[in-house]
Amino acid sequence: METFKALIVDKQEDDFSIELKNISQTDLPEGDILIKVHYSSVNYKDGLASIPDGNIVRNYPHIPGIDLAGVIVESTNDAFTVGQQVIATSYEIGVSQHGGFSEYARVSSEWVVPLPDGLTLKEAMIYGTAGFTAALAVHRLETSGVKKEDGPILVSGATGGVGSIAVSMLHKLGYEVTASTGKETEHDFLRSIGATNIISREALQPEKVRPLDKQLWAGAIDPVGGKTLSYILSTIKYGGAVSVMGLTGGPKLETTVFPFILRGVNLLGIDSVYCPMNERKVIWERMASDLKPNTLNDVVHEVTLEELPATLEAILAGKIKGRTIVSLI
Repeated sequence: METFKALIVDKQEDDFSIELKNISQTDLPEGDILIKVHYSSVNYKDGLASIPDGNIVRNYPHIPGIDLAGVIVESTNDAFTVGQQVIATSYEIGVSQHGGFSEYARVSSEWVVPLPDGLTLKEAMIYGTAGFTAALAVHRLETSGVKKEDGPILVSGATGGVGSIAVSMLHKLGYEVTASTGKETEHDFLRSIGATNIISREALQPEKVRPLDKQLWAGAIDPVGGKTLSYILSTIKYGGAVSVMGLTGGPKLETTVFPFILRGVNLLGIDSVYCPMNERKVIWERMASDLKPNTLNDVVHEVTLEELPATLEAILAGKIKGRTIVSLI
């Protein structure tokens, strides 16, 4: 291995570029694990890393890609062996350290998860950070006491990466799922992955949000935030919970204490970036077993490194449905 391909973004004063380049191991950061990357995945955060004002990348030049899965080719940590299949997502990958849009990646072993039985490397990246976030959100709903017999679960932003996988996972577990989307053309897609009911994006954004409204859902998974979350909180059933992990609807939340003190509603913040490794491994094991949707391989579009710049533009424009992965083999 003398050189290999990687997608490089660079910003120097007023100049910004994004292009495929040949680099060498000396261009990679320090770390005790060297991975031959087989697959990466495309996330909204990666899209932000590909533009000059995305406020994601901390140092240039930079290799984006917050997710990667592949095979270890070098290890100085006895807990990991050459030839072992592994996953690395979150932490500083693709943000302050070079990420997965490269044929090789060097990372800290503290960020690496052995590939669980029941998953392929490709499936791990169909999940990626979006799938891990969805799984963590479902897991937290369950541990907060939400059960399938309590009533339907709402998923907002349901055609996105997190939302679509959350719909599939909840369906796999036997929950009745209400999916919300602003894309009328995607209703058949949402039904195919497990949505029982579909409502419009506007249905979750009434002109006036009451402190407490009609109790509609036992729980919710919300990647949207903003006014949507304000309304969702007012409509959760007694003792229910909302997992929130996004702010595409804005960071501001206008609510009252009433859902929390009169209905016992729990607001669960979902952070997949620094989720502790002990819990991270538990979630990945569930993603390989009881949470693994039967439709997992039906929600994926595969691209090459050469196709990545256009794909990153598409995800920023909201034109990506389901999951997109990058093949590097």
